[in-house]
Amino acid sequence: MFCRIATAAALSLALATSALAADKPHHIAIQVDQNDPQVMNLALNNATNVIEYYRAKNEDVDIDIVAYGPGLHMLRSDTSPVQDRIRRLKDMVFPGKIQFSACNNTKQGMEKAEGHAISVVPDATIVPSGVVHLMELQEQGWSYVRP
Repeated sequence: MFCRIATAAALSLALATSALAADKPHHIAIQVDQNDPQVMNLALNNATNVIEYYRAKNEDVDIDIVAYGPGLHMLRSDTSPVQDRIRRLKDMVFPGKIQFSACNNTKQGMEKAEGHAISVVPDATIVPSGVVHLMELQEQGWSYVRP
């Protein structure tokens, strides 16, 4: 009798745990720190694959692609080789599910070196520091990927 009760309790716990896991929000931060179209496209491919995977499971996922250092070119209005893909990806997901974060430290450094203001693509948000932003997302439980 004890064995049946223990088995039933274990089964109930397993079902409850899997149900809670399905309700757990998914969050992923993707780092881009290279001025390389292949790396930028790989980051966008990773984001697309994650979105499609969780959409098929009818689960939500939040994605933040963080660009800093030479990777800021991904989000610069004048130099981004992937602007069209960023716009399409932003249109593909529900509002607020994907964010593109541009490092202000890098932006200010590039402006100083180039002697003019730099604008970012309309779909990007400027964050004070890309590295600090990634760190804080990880401290909040976000998963981290560097393509």
